[in-house]
Amino acid sequence: MKKPEDSSSSVNRDRRDFLKVGGASLALTLTQAAMPSSAHAGEQLTPAPTNPVNERAIQDMMPTRNLGKTGFRVGIFGLGGQGALEKPDNEDVAVPMIERALELGVNYFDTSAIYGGPHRWSERYLGKGLIGYRDDVFIATKTKERTRDAALKNIEVSLKLLNTDHVDCWQLHDVGIQEDVDQIFAGDGAIHALIEAKEQKMVRHLGVTGRFRPEALIECINRFPFDTVLMAVNAADQYHYPFEPKLLPLAVEKQMGIIAMKVMARGRILSSWTPPPDEVQKHSWEGTGAIATQPGTLTKRETMFYNLSLPISTAIVGCDNIQQIEECVQFAREFTPLSQSQMTELEAKTEPIARQALFFRMMPR
Repeated sequence: MKKPEDSSSSVNRDRRDFLKVGGASLALTLTQAAMPSSAHAGEQLTPAPTNPVNERAIQDMMPTRNLGKTGFRVGIFGLGGQGALEKPDNEDVAVPMIERALELGVNYFDTSAIYGGPHRWSERYLGKGLIGYRDDVFIATKTKERTRDAALKNIEVSLKLLNTDHVDCWQLHDVGIQEDVDQIFAGDGAIHALIEAKEQKMVRHLGVTGRFRPEALIECINRFPFDTVLMAVNAADQYHYPFEPKLLPLAVEKQMGIIAMKVMARGRILSSWTPPPDEVQKHSWEGTGAIATQPGTLTKRETMFYNLSLPISTAIVGCDNIQQIEECVQFAREFTPLSQSQMTELEAKTEPIARQALFFRMMPR
Protein backbone atom coordinates (compact mmCIF):
# COMPACT_ATOMS: atom_id res chain seq x y z
CA MET A 1 0.00 0.00 0.00
CA LYS A 2 1.56 3.26 -1.10
CA LYS A 3 1.52 6.13 1.39
CA PRO A 4 -0.32 9.26 0.24
CA GLU A 5 1.44 12.62 0.24
CA ASP A 6 0.02 13.54 3.65
CA SER A 7 1.84 10.48 5.06
CA SER A 8 5.29 11.56 3.93
CA SER A 9 8.44 11.50 5.98
CA SER A 10 7.93 15.19 6.78
CA VAL A 11 4.72 14.27 8.63
CA ASN A 12 6.64 11.68 10.63
CA ARG A 13 9.33 14.23 11.44
CA ASP A 14 6.71 16.75 12.59
CA ARG A 15 5.18 14.12 14.83
CA ARG A 16 8.52 13.09 16.31
CA ASP A 17 9.40 16.73 16.96
CA PHE A 18 6.07 17.24 18.70
CA LEU A 19 6.57 14.25 20.96
CA LYS A 20 9.85 15.81 22.06
CA VAL A 21 8.43 19.23 22.93
CA GLY A 22 11.18 21.41 24.33
CA GLY A 23 13.55 18.45 24.27
CA ALA A 24 11.42 16.52 26.75
CA SER A 25 10.72 12.85 26.25
CA LEU A 26 7.26 11.39 25.74
CA ALA A 27 7.46 9.87 29.19
CA LEU A 28 7.96 13.32 30.71
CA THR A 29 5.05 14.70 28.70
CA LEU A 30 2.80 11.99 30.11
CA THR A 31 4.13 12.52 33.62
CA GLN A 32 3.21 16.19 33.40
CA ALA A 33 -0.24 15.29 32.11
CA ALA A 34 -0.76 13.17 35.20
CA MET A 35 0.42 15.80 37.71
CA PRO A 36 -2.12 17.09 40.24
CA SER A 37 -4.00 20.19 39.16
CA SER A 38 -2.24 22.23 41.86
CA ALA A 39 1.05 21.76 40.02
CA HIS A 40 -0.07 24.15 37.28
CA ALA A 41 0.59 27.49 38.94
CA GLY A 42 -1.71 30.37 38.12
CA GLU A 43 -4.50 28.35 36.53
CA GLN A 44 -8.06 29.15 37.58
CA LEU A 45 -9.69 25.75 37.54
CA THR A 46 -13.39 25.05 37.85
CA PRO A 47 -14.05 23.03 41.01
CA ALA A 48 -14.59 19.42 39.98
CA PRO A 49 -16.92 16.86 41.44
CA THR A 50 -14.92 14.71 43.80
CA ASN A 51 -15.29 12.07 46.45
CA PRO A 52 -12.07 11.49 48.45
CA VAL A 53 -12.83 7.83 49.08
CA ASN A 54 -13.64 7.13 45.45
CA GLU A 55 -10.65 9.20 44.31
CA ARG A 56 -8.30 7.01 46.33
CA ALA A 57 -9.97 3.91 44.95
CA ILE A 58 -9.60 5.14 41.38
CA GLN A 59 -5.92 5.92 41.94
CA ASP A 60 -5.42 2.42 43.31
CA MET A 61 -7.13 0.77 40.36
CA MET A 62 -6.25 2.92 37.38
CA PRO A 63 -3.80 5.72 36.55
CA THR A 64 -5.43 9.13 36.15
CA ARG A 65 -4.58 12.26 34.19
CA ASN A 66 -5.85 15.82 34.17
CA LEU A 67 -8.68 16.46 31.74
CA GLY A 68 -7.01 19.61 30.51
CA LYS A 69 -7.91 22.64 32.62
CA THR A 70 -11.32 21.34 33.68
CA GLY A 71 -9.99 20.47 37.12
CA PHE A 72 -11.19 16.87 36.80
CA ARG A 73 -8.87 13.87 36.84
CA VAL A 74 -9.99 11.00 34.66
CA GLY A 75 -8.98 7.37 34.52
CA ILE A 76 -6.93 6.77 31.38
CA PHE A 77 -9.63 4.41 30.11
CA GLY A 78 -13.15 5.79 29.73
CA LEU A 79 -16.31 3.98 28.68
CA GLY A 80 -17.60 4.90 25.23
CA GLY A 81 -21.31 5.23 24.66
CA GLN A 82 -21.50 2.95 21.63
CA GLY A 83 -21.25 -0.83 21.41
CA ALA A 84 -23.75 -2.47 23.77
CA LEU A 85 -24.72 0.94 25.14
CA GLU A 86 -26.41 2.02 21.91
CA LYS A 87 -28.39 -1.14 21.18
CA PRO A 88 -32.17 -0.98 21.56
CA ASP A 89 -33.87 -2.71 24.49
CA ASN A 90 -30.49 -3.79 25.86
CA GLU A 91 -30.78 -2.52 29.42
CA ASP A 92 -30.11 -5.94 30.99
CA VAL A 93 -26.68 -5.92 29.33
CA ALA A 94 -25.84 -2.22 29.26
CA VAL A 95 -26.62 -1.21 32.85
CA PRO A 96 -24.55 -4.01 34.47
CA MET A 97 -21.68 -2.95 32.19
CA ILE A 98 -21.89 0.60 33.48
CA GLU A 99 -22.05 -0.64 37.07
CA ARG A 100 -19.01 -2.86 36.55
CA ALA A 101 -17.08 0.03 35.00
CA LEU A 102 -17.82 2.08 38.11
CA GLU A 103 -16.60 -0.74 40.36
CA LEU A 104 -13.33 -0.83 38.44
CA GLY A 105 -12.69 2.90 38.76
CA VAL A 106 -13.92 4.20 35.40
CA ASN A 107 -15.04 7.80 35.93
CA TYR A 108 -15.33 9.18 32.37
CA PHE A 109 -18.49 8.24 30.48
CA ASP A 110 -19.09 9.25 26.88
CA THR A 111 -22.41 9.38 25.04
CA SER A 112 -24.32 11.35 22.41
CA ALA A 113 -27.83 12.38 21.47
CA ILE A 114 -27.56 10.22 18.34
CA TYR A 115 -26.28 7.02 19.97
CA GLY A 116 -29.10 4.52 19.86
CA GLY A 117 -31.22 6.29 17.27
CA PRO A 118 -34.33 8.37 18.03
CA HIS A 119 -34.81 6.65 21.40
CA ARG A 120 -31.29 7.70 22.44
CA TRP A 121 -30.67 4.40 24.21
CA SER A 122 -27.12 5.27 25.23
CA GLU A 123 -28.16 8.30 27.26
CA ARG A 124 -31.05 6.30 28.75
CA TYR A 125 -28.78 3.48 29.95
CA LEU A 126 -26.25 5.88 31.45
CA GLY A 127 -29.04 7.75 33.19
CA LYS A 128 -30.00 4.51 34.96
CA GLY A 129 -26.55 3.02 35.48
CA LEU A 130 -25.01 6.13 37.06
CA ILE A 131 -27.74 6.72 39.66
CA GLY A 132 -26.04 7.40 42.98
CA TYR A 133 -22.66 8.19 41.39
CA ARG A 134 -23.36 11.54 39.73
CA ASP A 135 -20.88 13.49 41.86
CA ASP A 136 -18.09 10.97 41.23
CA VAL A 137 -18.12 10.80 37.45
CA PHE A 138 -17.62 13.00 34.41
CA ILE A 139 -20.45 12.71 31.88
CA ALA A 140 -19.89 13.99 28.36
CA THR A 141 -22.64 14.05 25.77
CA LYS A 142 -22.88 15.59 22.29
CA THR A 143 -25.19 17.27 19.85
CA LYS A 144 -25.00 16.93 16.10
CA GLU A 145 -27.43 19.79 15.61
CA ARG A 146 -25.91 22.81 13.91
CA THR A 147 -28.39 25.53 14.92
CA ARG A 148 -28.93 27.18 18.27
CA ASP A 149 -32.59 26.28 18.71
CA ALA A 150 -32.24 22.63 17.71
CA ALA A 151 -29.17 22.17 19.90
CA LEU A 152 -30.91 23.66 22.96
CA LYS A 153 -33.80 21.26 22.50
CA ASN A 154 -31.20 18.48 22.27
CA ILE A 155 -29.58 19.27 25.62
CA GLU A 156 -32.92 19.49 27.40
CA VAL A 157 -33.68 15.91 26.40
CA SER A 158 -30.14 14.80 27.25
CA LEU A 159 -30.48 16.12 30.80
CA LYS A 160 -33.77 14.32 31.26
CA LEU A 161 -32.50 10.99 29.92
CA LEU A 162 -29.22 11.21 31.83
CA ASN A 163 -31.15 11.87 35.04
CA THR A 164 -29.12 14.96 35.92
CA ASP A 165 -29.46 18.73 36.11
CA HIS A 166 -26.18 19.27 34.23
CA VAL A 167 -23.62 17.49 32.10
CA ASP A 168 -19.91 17.93 32.71
CA CYS A 169 -19.14 18.50 29.04
CA TRP A 170 -21.41 19.23 26.10
CA GLN A 171 -19.73 18.72 22.75
CA LEU A 172 -20.34 19.55 19.11
CA HIS A 173 -20.57 16.12 17.51
CA ASP A 174 -18.66 15.00 14.41
CA VAL A 175 -17.29 18.27 13.05
CA GLY A 176 -15.67 17.05 9.85
CA ILE A 177 -15.72 19.66 7.09
CA GLN A 178 -15.73 23.43 6.69
CA GLU A 179 -19.47 23.45 6.08
CA ASP A 180 -19.97 22.13 9.62
CA VAL A 181 -17.80 24.93 10.98
CA ASP A 182 -19.65 27.61 9.03
CA GLN A 183 -23.03 26.38 10.25
CA ILE A 184 -21.92 26.11 13.87
CA PHE A 185 -20.50 29.63 13.99
CA ALA A 186 -23.28 31.30 11.99
CA GLY A 187 -25.58 33.89 13.58
CA ASP A 188 -28.06 31.16 14.53
CA GLY A 189 -25.40 28.49 14.92
CA ALA A 190 -25.04 25.84 17.62
CA ILE A 191 -22.11 27.59 19.29
CA HIS A 192 -24.60 30.06 20.73
CA ALA A 193 -26.53 27.20 22.32
CA LEU A 194 -23.35 25.91 23.94
CA ILE A 195 -22.53 29.33 25.37
CA GLU A 196 -26.08 29.82 26.69
CA ALA A 197 -26.21 26.36 28.22
CA LYS A 198 -22.98 26.99 30.08
CA GLU A 199 -24.18 30.38 31.30
CA GLN A 200 -27.34 28.71 32.59
CA LYS A 201 -25.24 25.99 34.30
CA MET A 202 -26.86 23.24 32.26
CA VAL A 203 -23.32 22.26 31.23
CA ARG A 204 -19.98 22.83 32.92
CA HIS A 205 -17.56 22.59 30.02
CA LEU A 206 -17.69 22.80 26.23
CA GLY A 207 -16.03 20.56 23.67
CA VAL A 208 -15.75 19.64 20.02
CA THR A 209 -15.40 16.20 18.43
CA GLY A 210 -14.41 14.78 15.07
CA ARG A 211 -13.04 11.78 13.21
CA PHE A 212 -13.02 12.81 9.53
CA ARG A 213 -10.57 15.67 8.80
CA PRO A 214 -8.24 17.54 11.17
CA GLU A 215 -8.64 20.93 9.48
CA ALA A 216 -12.25 21.39 10.61
CA LEU A 217 -11.36 20.71 14.25
CA ILE A 218 -8.32 22.99 14.06
CA GLU A 219 -10.54 25.77 12.73
CA CYS A 220 -13.01 25.29 15.60
CA ILE A 221 -10.29 25.30 18.24
CA ASN A 222 -8.77 28.46 16.80
CA ARG A 223 -12.16 30.20 16.77
CA PHE A 224 -13.38 29.32 20.26
CA PRO A 225 -11.76 28.35 23.61
CA PHE A 226 -13.21 24.85 23.89
CA ASP A 227 -12.30 22.94 27.05
CA THR A 228 -12.01 19.51 25.42
CA VAL A 229 -11.50 17.84 22.08
CA LEU A 230 -12.51 14.26 21.28
CA MET A 231 -10.50 13.04 18.29
CA ALA A 232 -10.16 9.79 16.37
CA VAL A 233 -6.60 8.46 16.50
CA ASN A 234 -4.95 5.07 16.42
CA ALA A 235 -1.68 3.57 15.26
CA ALA A 236 -2.67 3.90 11.58
CA ASP A 237 -3.27 7.65 11.91
CA GLN A 238 -0.45 8.77 9.62
CA TYR A 239 -1.74 6.98 6.54
CA HIS A 240 -4.78 9.15 5.79
CA TYR A 241 -5.44 12.76 6.85
CA PRO A 242 -3.47 12.38 10.10
CA PHE A 243 -4.58 14.08 13.30
CA GLU A 244 -1.35 13.65 15.23
CA PRO A 245 1.01 16.10 13.45
CA LYS A 246 -0.99 19.36 13.82
CA LEU A 247 -4.30 18.87 15.65
CA LEU A 248 -2.88 17.02 18.65
CA PRO A 249 -0.06 19.50 19.39
CA LEU A 250 -2.50 22.41 19.04
CA ALA A 251 -4.78 20.84 21.65
CA VAL A 252 -1.79 20.28 23.94
CA GLU A 253 -0.67 23.88 23.46
CA LYS A 254 -4.11 25.13 24.45
CA GLN A 255 -4.14 22.81 27.48
CA MET A 256 -7.35 21.14 26.41
CA GLY A 257 -8.69 17.88 27.76
CA ILE A 258 -7.87 15.42 24.97
CA ILE A 259 -9.98 12.31 24.56
CA ALA A 260 -9.01 9.62 22.06
CA MET A 261 -11.62 7.55 20.23
CA LYS A 262 -11.60 4.90 17.48
CA VAL A 263 -8.72 3.35 19.41
CA MET A 264 -9.60 -0.15 18.23
CA ALA A 265 -11.41 0.95 15.06
CA ARG A 266 -14.41 -1.19 15.99
CA GLY A 267 -12.10 -4.20 15.96
CA ARG A 268 -10.73 -3.61 12.46
CA ILE A 269 -7.21 -2.86 13.68
CA LEU A 270 -7.03 -6.03 15.79
CA SER A 271 -5.36 -9.27 14.75
CA SER A 272 -8.09 -11.16 16.64
CA TRP A 273 -10.85 -9.66 14.45
CA THR A 274 -12.49 -11.68 11.69
CA PRO A 275 -13.96 -9.66 8.79
CA PRO A 276 -17.69 -10.30 8.27
CA PRO A 277 -18.86 -11.24 4.74
CA ASP A 278 -18.72 -8.34 2.27
CA GLU A 279 -22.51 -8.14 2.01
CA VAL A 280 -22.80 -7.78 5.76
CA GLN A 281 -20.15 -5.08 5.81
CA LYS A 282 -21.82 -3.11 3.01
CA HIS A 283 -24.93 -2.70 5.16
CA SER A 284 -23.05 -1.68 8.31
CA TRP A 285 -21.86 1.76 9.36
CA GLU A 286 -18.23 0.67 9.21
CA GLY A 287 -18.65 -0.82 5.75
CA THR A 288 -19.54 2.55 4.28
CA GLY A 289 -15.91 3.50 4.83
CA ALA A 290 -13.85 0.57 3.64
CA ILE A 291 -14.61 -3.11 3.14
CA ALA A 292 -12.16 -5.14 5.19
CA THR A 293 -10.72 -8.27 3.63
CA GLN A 294 -8.33 -9.39 6.36
CA PRO A 295 -7.87 -9.24 10.13
CA GLY A 296 -5.99 -6.34 11.65
CA THR A 297 -2.38 -6.50 12.76
CA LEU A 298 -2.24 -5.32 16.38
CA THR A 299 -3.21 -6.86 19.70
CA LYS A 300 -5.61 -5.05 22.00
CA ARG A 301 -2.73 -4.29 24.33
CA GLU A 302 -0.65 -2.80 21.52
CA THR A 303 -3.38 -0.49 20.29
CA MET A 304 -4.28 0.66 23.81
CA PHE A 305 -0.65 1.24 24.75
CA TYR A 306 -0.08 3.17 21.51
CA ASN A 307 -2.89 5.62 22.22
CA LEU A 308 -2.08 5.96 25.89
CA SER A 309 1.51 6.84 24.93
CA LEU A 310 0.19 9.95 23.19
CA PRO A 311 -0.33 13.11 25.29
CA ILE A 312 -4.05 12.45 25.79
CA SER A 313 -6.18 12.59 28.92
CA THR A 314 -8.13 9.38 28.37
CA ALA A 315 -8.96 6.82 25.68
CA ILE A 316 -12.60 5.80 25.32
CA VAL A 317 -13.69 2.44 23.97
CA GLY A 318 -17.21 1.30 23.16
CA CYS A 319 -17.53 -2.18 24.64
CA ASP A 320 -19.89 -5.06 23.94
CA ASN A 321 -19.72 -6.82 27.30
CA ILE A 322 -18.27 -6.74 30.80
CA GLN A 323 -15.26 -8.83 29.79
CA GLN A 324 -14.12 -6.16 27.33
CA ILE A 325 -14.40 -3.48 30.02
CA GLU A 326 -12.32 -5.59 32.37
CA GLU A 327 -9.69 -6.10 29.65
CA CYS A 328 -9.42 -2.36 29.00
CA VAL A 329 -9.12 -1.59 32.71
CA GLN A 330 -6.38 -4.19 33.02
CA PHE A 331 -4.45 -2.62 30.13
CA ALA A 332 -4.81 0.78 31.83
CA ARG A 333 -3.46 -0.62 35.10
CA GLU A 334 -0.47 -2.23 33.37
CA PHE A 335 0.31 0.66 31.03
CA THR A 336 3.83 1.98 30.66
CA PRO A 337 4.67 4.51 27.90
CA LEU A 338 6.05 3.11 24.66
CA SER A 339 9.32 4.42 23.27
CA GLN A 340 9.38 6.30 19.98
CA SER A 341 10.86 3.26 18.24
CA GLN A 342 8.12 1.02 19.63
CA MET A 343 5.43 3.41 18.41
CA THR A 344 7.03 3.62 14.97
CA GLU A 345 7.10 -0.16 14.80
CA LEU A 346 3.37 -0.38 15.58
CA GLU A 347 2.60 2.27 12.97
CA ALA A 348 4.48 0.27 10.36
CA LYS A 349 2.54 -2.87 11.28
CA THR A 350 -0.75 -1.12 10.48
CA GLU A 351 0.21 0.01 6.98
CA PRO A 352 -1.29 -3.05 5.18
CA ILE A 353 -4.62 -2.57 6.96
CA ALA A 354 -4.63 1.22 7.24
CA ARG A 355 -7.79 1.74 5.17
CA GLN A 356 -9.90 -0.52 7.35
CA ALA A 357 -8.32 0.85 10.53
CA LEU A 358 -9.24 4.37 9.36
CA PHE A 359 -12.63 3.51 7.89
CA PHE A 360 -14.13 6.55 9.65
CA ARG A 361 -12.00 8.85 7.47
CA MET A 362 -12.89 7.02 4.25
CA MET A 363 -16.62 7.55 4.59
CA PRO A 364 -18.26 10.06 2.24
CA ARG A 365 -19.58 13.25 3.85
